[in-house]
Amino acid sequence: MKRCRAFQGGISLPLGLLLIGTVWASHGHAQVSGAEKSAPAHVASAAVEPRLGEELKSFSLKDCFGKERTLSEFANKKILVLAFVGVECPLAKLYGPRLAELAAEYESRGVGFIGIDSNRQDTLTELADYGKLHGIKFPLLSDLGNVVADAVGARRTPEVFVLDADRMIRYAGRIDDQYGFTTGSGYAKPELSKSELKNALEELLAGKPVSLATTEVPGCLIGRVREPKAGSDVTYSNQIARIFAGHCVECHRSGQIGPFAMTSYEEVLGWSEMIAEVVREEKMPPWHADPRWGHFSNDIRLSAEEKQQIATWVANGSPEGNKADLPELPKYVEGWSMPQQPDVVYDMRAEPFEVPAEGVVDYQYFTVDPGFTEDKWITMAEALPGNRGVVHHIIAFVSPPKGKALHGEGGGEGEGGELLVGYAPGTRPAVCPPGMAKKIPAGSKIVFQMHYTPNGSPQKDLSKIGLVFCDDPTKIKQRVITTNAINALFEIPAGADNFEVKSTKKIRQDSMLLSMFPHMHLRGKSFHYEVIMPDGTREVVLDVPRYDFNWQYSYLLEKPLLLPKGSKMACVAHFDNSAENPANPDPSSPVRWGDQTWEEMMIGWFDVAVPVEHSSSDKPEKPAEPKAAQAAPAVEAAAGN
Repeated sequence: MKRCRAFQGGISLPLGLLLIGTVWASHGHAQVSGAEKSAPAHVASAAVEPRLGEELKSFSLKDCFGKERTLSEFANKKILVLAFVGVECPLAKLYGPRLAELAAEYESRGVGFIGIDSNRQDTLTELADYGKLHGIKFPLLSDLGNVVADAVGARRTPEVFVLDADRMIRYAGRIDDQYGFTTGSGYAKPELSKSELKNALEELLAGKPVSLATTEVPGCLIGRVREPKAGSDVTYSNQIARIFAGHCVECHRSGQIGPFAMTSYEEVLGWSEMIAEVVREEKMPPWHADPRWGHFSNDIRLSAEEKQQIATWVANGSPEGNKADLPELPKYVEGWSMPQQPDVVYDMRAEPFEVPAEGVVDYQYFTVDPGFTEDKWITMAEALPGNRGVVHHIIAFVSPPKGKALHGEGGGEGEGGELLVGYAPGTRPAVCPPGMAKKIPAGSKIVFQMHYTPNGSPQKDLSKIGLVFCDDPTKIKQRVITTNAINALFEIPAGADNFEVKSTKKIRQDSMLLSMFPHMHLRGKSFHYEVIMPDGTREVVLDVPRYDFNWQYSYLLEKPLLLPKGSKMACVAHFDNSAENPANPDPSSPVRWGDQTWEEMMIGWFDVAVPVEHSSSDKPEKPAEPKAAQAAPAVEAAAGN
């Protein structure tokens, strides 16, 4: 939760909720000239354009310590970089250290850096914390009322503007190509391949014109001050708060994975344009199943009416409405999300794992021995990240005694076995239906597979899992088994943009299909599940046309589906190994099976329930050893036949 703000004009305004008149009355120091007039306060960010070739003559802003700073102070700098940042934007966090490094690198060459925060929701204290956290030495200025942002045409964070000696805008755009947003929460390349900011600086220092003067900027829309429309039929208090409570607040609240909280009007106001954008582009809420097939109990999609209400609300300036109309917020269990506290808790290791500030972290594997001397039946399980800011996903496997390592998922430290529980953004605890449970055989170990995504500052994580045991195992009539249709015999050619890989899994006894969990890595494009019945009829049970590695979703069927003995689960995946895939680590190289994100996997996980007395015969398939000589353009692995 963000700190409470100072009083503005006698009104207590959390999150920097600055009324239009208050900005100019209380903060008249936010002044600018040059590049003509700034946009009116009600103009949306979408209407703003970078003002290349125009001059920024002056400005007067307060820095994060409250000191007045003007453009004229930097007259001795041959070149100025204006870097627009935001304290909550995930990309601005990632690029904080990068900006600090660039400023230090170019300081001796007469280049000055100025950070500018134009978000209405960010305070001076938070801006100072941002600078300290990322080691930023250059001035960080608060642009209340987005005056300078409007003057230069800044839309997003992080976005940079390069001014020459005459303070003409010569470059506007992104810093480099390493981090960005696609269909989900973002991507991170192992190495950057294009550094447009550095290129612009080098060309200007050499007395040359900037060859690439503008680039598209992935990032967060600046939280501009906008004037609410009087008499709007759609307000936050009446409609929007209910939509957010039902679809967003579970992740967007204090201590959860969402980068900002959405539990009050003040918290969402500065983010309203960004919210409308990600809803319009169907990035949020994150749900990737095609609605034409399957009905799922954990479907979090917005209705067409809800989408329209959000669009109308933002178009009308995001009015608050009557606070008396506000609904009650949902009640959330602090700590665990399971309906009850776990019977036992296992940390992934004794000491926290240290996550670096940036870069790509290899999958980490940690093995825990719970010391079970008898079989255990698990009715509920939850994987709980210790640091949601950097834990991308957790997969916990049961490694049975004398088990052999799987090649990939669960194959760490010589262990391997059946998937027990996982965590990813949006994942709910594993709760078995009445009369069903998962089995952990006596003598088994638990293997944690951890995937970390750096967030711009060094972090530590100590994740854990919690288990709830069945009090009376005689009541368990069906065992829940996580099995898969898997293919490890593939080679994705360099540059291939729609490479197909198939897999099938034969069902050896009557089973009830409960859920599906497709898994690929950064080149994953789409994933399709289809049941082939013994009589040859086919039924699509899940289609994910836009697979997103950022969201590892389990799709829970509203009603279990009978899979008769002899039926098959057939999966088809497509991969994009081309340069058009922004998350692709290396489109110039072929890709085979492997643990790490720059390698690939094709696993169609699915949960089935089988009678307890017949539950030992259906286990996850071990993928065959990948060999280059066996690779084919599209291999169908008929696992279990």
